[in-house]
Order: sequence, then structure tokens, then C-alpha cells
Amino acid sequence: MANILYGELTADKTVAISPSENINGLKGSHQTIEEGVFVFNYHEFVHTLEHFTTIKVPAYETFRKAKQEVTEELKESLRLEEFKPRVLSSFVRNKLIDQVYFPLIGDNLAKQLGTVGDTKRTDRMGLLLLISPPGYGKTTLMEYVANRLGLIFMKINGPAIGHEITSVDPEAATNAATREELKKLNLAFEMGDNVMLYLDDIQHCNPEFLQKFISLSDGTRKIEGVYNGKPKTYDLRSKKFCVIMAGNPYTESGDKFQIPDMLANRADIYNLGDIIGDTAHLFELSLVENALTSNPVLQQLSNKHFDDVYALIDRVQNGASDNELKGNHSNQEIADYVAVLEKVLKIRDTVLKVNQTYIASAGMEDTYRTEPSFKLQGSYRDMNKLVSKVVPIMDDKELQTLLLSHYESESQTLTSAAEANLLKYKELVNTITTEEQQRWEDIKGIFAKNNKLSGLGGQNQMSQVLSQMMDFTENLEGIKEVLRKGLSK
Repeated sequence: MANILYGELTADKTVAISPSENINGLKGSHQTIEEGVFVFNYHEFVHTLEHFTTIKVPAYETFRKAKQEVTEELKESLRLEEFKPRVLSSFVRNKLIDQVYFPLIGDNLAKQLGTVGDTKRTDRMGLLLLISPPGYGKTTLMEYVANRLGLIFMKINGPAIGHEITSVDPEAATNAATREELKKLNLAFEMGDNVMLYLDDIQHCNPEFLQKFISLSDGTRKIEGVYNGKPKTYDLRSKKFCVIMAGNPYTESGDKFQIPDMLANRADIYNLGDIIGDTAHLFELSLVENALTSNPVLQQLSNKHFDDVYALIDRVQNGASDNELKGNHSNQEIADYVAVLEKVLKIRDTVLKVNQTYIASAGMEDTYRTEPSFKLQGSYRDMNKLVSKVVPIMDDKELQTLLLSHYESESQTLTSAAEANLLKYKELVNTITTEEQQRWEDIKGIFAKNNKLSGLGGQNQMSQVLSQMMDFTENLEGIKEVLRKGLSK
């Protein structure tokens, strides 16, 4: 037939060839190779290839599609995208973080996560507790660390859990928000490895709830949890799992938050709002560094060459006019930078005063107070808000107005304590008038009187008698003063 169809194009003689052939000299451990010989059969090969292309390949493509759909569904149900640490675009890795916070945090995480090399620890334990007023970058800092370490950042919202919850069981939740936070908490335990568990605003949590983390913070590294309705004991020894807690020294009621003693004993505690050791200059500088991205003029300066920020700060603070700038700036731009930095440093000094007063007030026992607690804050957040409104042509009066209006607005959120806190602020910055000073003294006097009586209880008869005697004594002092003035004439 081939000769009839193709004539001279075909071979003169039909050649008979076997479909099987031995391929020698092969090396390998495949089951089809015996002593270096593979028996190849053309018909079997064609049959196998057809089966592969028509059956196995479509089945594999279907499997891949189904796997991707299931994976996406699980991602969505578990909300895994939410747990990726994302660093804020405004985050500034300043000198305070590099030289103070990183060594402190690093020592703690080395205990919790372990280290590499000859000094690797096997006794993993501990807890990192960060405290500070709101706005000092606790969450931002730890999210940055989680991002750099490649850890899942599981943030648990303390206010959503609330004071009523004492169990980690999601079924114990009284509302949907609390249930979701407890599910996230147990999901972190279930993941087990490469996880940073971050409990935020723990001042809103019940101390009994926080006690659940005591065994997780010691050498046993175990904790009881409930996942998908089943109680489990999680053993996190040898796992890359760390626990960070963060809170504000004051609760919403104005009292110091409570943390179980046994938990505090296992924690390394750092106050990000306070000065650590001899690092006052770095803390002061960090307020300026973190605010650079909030002001258009300073952002332009930092984008051109960050070292020029330090050079110009030195020029403004110490009059060092001989330091050279590394960036390409015009004379007008340099004048604008200096004008803005002069005002920013004045804002920083005011914010530092407010911060120091807040920290001192937060650490004072109510029994020993001689004036109402001070709740206005001098945080990075306040600094950024103020610096964002600074322009080169602003004068000192406008700057003081900016500061006063900011803290007037902040004080309005304190309801009954608004007047006392604003008067205390004016006293701090030496802008209080004579009338306001008198009003402030009256408020302090009434507060001291009420504080003395508070231990006896308002309904106690003895406290009522004591109050009347104190009023009588004050009136005698008034009569005494009038007589003294009359006799002196």
C-alpha cells in the first residue's frame, strides 16, 4: 500500500523492527531499572503517554483547582491576611529604637524564641510587658519586629475581650467581637510555630483572664485552650512562639491597671513613655524623628538626606553653624528647615513636660495625691498632630495658641476633670493668669480636703463631723487673717 501511494519515496524493502529494546548503562534506583538495564517497549510507552495526557493531566489540573479553592476558602475563614505584620509607612527607625529598645526587646525575645549558634538556649520562657500611655508606638514597634523576624503577628484586642471574660473558651463570649478575639487567641496556640502573640490594652482585661498565661510564661510553656469546641493543652516548648503584652498605666476609670503578681514576676517590663537609664537625649530626639513625616517641610529634608536632620537640630540647639549638610538644599530651603525645627523643638519641650507630669501622676498612689490626677498626654501621637500644623512663618504667639488649642481639645474628653487638667497644663508652661492660679489653688484645696475624708466614706457620721470641724478651722483662719490686717493698720 505504501508503494502504491508514495512510489519512489518509500523504501524498496520492508524493514521489520522489534518494538522492544534494552537500554544499558543506566544508573538509578527506579523500579523499572534492573542492574543498569531499562527495557523500552514502544507500544507500552505510547499507551502510557496517552493515559497520562488524557487521564492524569486533566485529573491533576482538577486537583490543583480544587486545592486552590479550598485554600482560598480557608484563608478567608481564618483571615490569615490579617495576621501578616505590616509596617506603617510613617514608621521611623530612630536612634532610640536602635540603641535602646532593640537591645531590650532582643534580650527578651532571645529567651522566648531561642537563638542560633553555640549559645542557643533550651530553657525558653518569659514574657515581654510594654507599658506606656496611648500613642507611644508599642503596637507599631512590635509589628515592625514581627515583620523583620518573619513571624505571624496575632494581635488580640483587650477592650474587645473586656473585664467580664475570664476564660479563653470562645463559647464563654457574651458578644460576637469577644468571640472572634478568643478564636484568634486559640488559633495562635493551634499554629504554635513562628507566632508573635500580642495582647493589646490589657488594662481592659480581667486579672483572672491574664492568669491563664502564667504557665505559658514559665519553663513549662504550656497553656490550656479550646479550638473548634475541643479543649486542648498546648505545649509550646521548642516552638518559635513569643508572648507580648501591652497596656496603659491608667485604666479608663483613672486607676492603675492590675496584673497578677506571678505573671509580672515572669515578665520583662519596660515603660516606653519613660526615660530608660541615661538615654534622655535619645528619648527627646525620638519625638522629633517620629514627627518628620507629619510635616511637609521636614519630610522634604529627611527625604534628601536623613543625616542633615541631625546636623540642623545641632545647629538650632547648639548654634553649630559650621556643620556641613550632605544633601542638595537651597538657602531658602535651609532657612525654612531651621525655622520649622526651632518651633518643633519648642513643641517637643512642652510635650516632654506634659509626658513627665503624666508619668509621675500615673505612678502616684491616690492616698498621697495633693492635686487631681493629670491625664493629658505628651505622646508621639500628640507630637505628630502638633508638628503637622507648623509652618516656617509661624511666630511664638501663634505657636503657643496652637499648643493651647490642642490641649484644650484633649481636655474636653476628660469631662469633669477637664478644668483641673487644663489649669495644670497652663501652670506647667507658665501661661496661667492670676485668676486662673487662684482657681487652681481652690481646686487643689478642695481635692486635698476630699481626699482626707475619702478614707472614712461619705456616709459615715465621723467623716461628716470631721468635715464640719475642717470648715470651722478654715473659717477661724479667715477671721485670724482679718484681725491681723486690722491690727497692722
